[in-house]
Amino acid sequence: MSYDVAAVRAHFPALREGAAHFDGPGGSQVPIDVAEVVAATMSAAIANRGQLTIAERRADRIVEDARQAMADLLGARAGGIVFGRSMTQLTYDFSRALAKAWGPGDEVVVTRLDHDANIRPWVQAAQARDAVVRQVDFEPETGELPVGAIAEAVTDRTRLVAVTGASNLIGTRPDVPTIARLAHDAGALCYVDGVHLTAHSSVDIKALGADVFVCSPYKFCGPHLGVLAATPELLATVHPDKLLPSTNEVPERFEFGTLPYESLAGTTAAVDFLAGLAPEANADRRASLVKSFSSIETHERRLRDDLERGLRRIGGVRIHSRAAHRTPTVLFTLDGFAPVDVSRQLAAAGVNAPAGSFYALECARHLGLPDGGVRAGVSLYTDDSDVERLITAVASVRG
Repeated sequence: MSYDVAAVRAHFPALREGAAHFDGPGGSQVPIDVAEVVAATMSAAIANRGQLTIAERRADRIVEDARQAMADLLGARAGGIVFGRSMTQLTYDFSRALAKAWGPGDEVVVTRLDHDANIRPWVQAAQARDAVVRQVDFEPETGELPVGAIAEAVTDRTRLVAVTGASNLIGTRPDVPTIARLAHDAGALCYVDGVHLTAHSSVDIKALGADVFVCSPYKFCGPHLGVLAATPELLATVHPDKLLPSTNEVPERFEFGTLPYESLAGTTAAVDFLAGLAPEANADRRASLVKSFSSIETHERRLRDDLERGLRRIGGVRIHSRAAHRTPTVLFTLDGFAPVDVSRQLAAAGVNAPAGSFYALECARHLGLPDGGVRAGVSLYTDDSDVERLITAVASVRG
């Protein structure tokens, strides 16, 4: 069964405004299915979680449903799902909690391929404990992160290896399972930033070898939120600072204050929407999600290849997304034009493809792109006409 992008697009009211959206890596558009659930949650009676009133039971059910939905999406366990304001906030909180056990001489490994949210929290947590930070470079010519470079950086003093599941700037998908094995062989944890990966591929955190996996529903058709997934057993060994009367139970002890119930309900709706895209979707949500992402990946890869072919025909275009295994995210520059000026002209033509480093600061610097580039992200709702509009618009800027 072929992927019916027209049927998918019909769920997204924002697309009726007419723009060609290549800004998905910064946050996807939202299907009406999700928006309606968020609105219904906010208009229904709600209260702090409990079992006494209908409002309390509704809040409790929303939280438990969202944990299970994210567990199904990631191949995780519901008891190990933690919600927070954002991936950045969750990583800062978790890094500080983990670092309580670090000391002088302990080591942390980070990579220049990563978003700064998977670099700076670890650097700062290590500095606070007089631990050592080892930074691994990727190959700027190919965009690849060599496993050998990780192996050289990991020692018997390594406590944690932080790595991206996919670069939000150039799309590179490193060999996370091998990197995780290197970390585990040294007795270290592997912390994986899956924010960009989760929007484009079926995730199985056990197969990845990730001890901790973080992502953001607003990148895959949901509300603004952060999610951290780990085993309940691992979470039980980590002790965050918390208010005295708040629970010490896992995973709730990592969640500060009252959760945003409307966002959690929207997250469940987003996962259900994605599962419903599967050919012959059924009651097994996890199985349906795996099928859906297989179709999504095939669709997005074809359009990415078409986009890259079209851009290469335009004189002066340089494509910086080159890894063999990558997401449908294309970073490019145009000789003689600042990336922000290219983006501005594309916007005037109704094509949303922003410019910058997108917080992948170390990555952009290592590529020799202090101003970053223009990032064009293909999404599940991108169609052939969007790709043609982008290519035509870039050619017009060049002309």
